Order: sequence, then C-alpha cells, then structure tokens
Amino acid sequence: MNKPVLIGICGGTGSGKSTITEELLAGIPKERVVIIEQDSYYKDQ
Repeated sequence: MNKPVLIGICGGTGSGKSTITEELLAGIPKERVVIIEQDSYYKDQ
C-alpha cells in the first residue's frame, strides 16, 4: 500500500501557487488528489 503524500503550497497573492499546483496535477491521476484551497476553510465574515 502506498503512503499518502501531503504537499503544502503557500505564498503571497500572485506568487504562482495555482500555476505550480496545475503543473503538479498534470502528472497525478485526478482520483488520487484532494485540493483544499485557502478560500475553502476561511469563515466568511
């Protein structure tokens, strides 16, 4: 059984987080990936 891998990507606005994420995802089957975007866990004020 393969062990899960956690990859954290952080950076300021416009630093290329989405771009590098898209490049990483290009080589991984979609059913094996979970993406938690920053906007997904902030409570709306």
